Amino acid sequence: MFKLYQREMKSLIKYAFIGLVCVTSSVYAQMPHDVIYMPKRTACLAVSYSNSSWKQYWENTLKRENFNIGTHSTESVMPMLAVGLTDKLNVIVGLPYVQTKASAGNLMGQKGIQDLSGWLKYELVKNDKGLSLHGVLGASAPVGNYVPDFLPMSIGLQAKTATGRLIGNYTHKSGLYLTAHASYMYRSNIKVDRDAYQADNRVYNTNEVRVPNATDVALRVGYIKDGSRIQAEAFVDKFSCVGGDNIRRNDMPFPTNNMTATSVGFYGKYQPKTIGLNVRVAKVIDGLNVGQSFSYSVGLLYQINYFKKAEKK
Repeated sequence: MFKLYQREMKSLIKYAFIGLVCVTSSVYAQMPHDVIYMPKRTACLAVSYSNSSWKQYWENTLKRENFNIGTHSTESVMPMLAVGLTDKLNVIVGLPYVQTKASAGNLMGQKGIQDLSGWLKYELVKNDKGLSLHGVLGASAPVGNYVPDFLPMSIGLQAKTATGRLIGNYTHKSGLYLTAHASYMYRSNIKVDRDAYQADNRVYNTNEVRVPNATDVALRVGYIKDGSRIQAEAFVDKFSCVGGDNIRRNDMPFPTNNMTATSVGFYGKYQPKTIGLNVRVAKVIDGLNVGQSFSYSVGLLYQINYFKKAEKK
């Protein structure tokens, strides 16, 4: 029923995709699911604004509306820092501020800092025919003291996560490329402010809740030019929980729910020199226990030669 807060992230998530403020001598932009790297001794500070909203959602497989919620919306601001440890190894960290609200009813939205996330991205194999394979290890931990079991108004699930991802890429000399990735996300148990809860058609007399692990697979077709100064791509992405239960009829969702969402969208970036712009739009076209959300993200890009200047001193 609800925005998948853990994606790259998650989650766009489900989504945190990035407008980049670059700190480097060339134009670069990278995320934990692409094959663009910051060179050694360069860094990139990223900031983006994202908005996601839905009116209809899937309660189990039933697509419906809830007039006590109206239109549910989530806004977030994501600062992110990417650093080139080597030309083939990058570290990326991010910390979003998230706010939720509903256009109808009495459910109050939440707002605050969500989860601190970090990724290591490494180029495993690359040949002169344009083929490459990359590995990503990621982890996140909640920072804000938000309430996880007040979905769909919660800004997150309070679960610690560990993610492994493989990325395969083919880039033609013309600039056309094809990228595919597959991820597995481990999510820890969480504690909720109640002595018992119902899930899996039974009652658990504990405040500890098992959050399902998840997978994420995606395919991207695009064009990149001039060392990533111009980039445009179309993508399809599927996020799936590994197990979990369904939203009960006319009930609120719960962290144990099996959330699945298939999204399609577009990402574009243009940065001729110092200042640039990137945008991302996505639409959930099919799902289970999630909202049929439309989301967009926009960011301004600005680069400076910080590390290069420091080396000249």
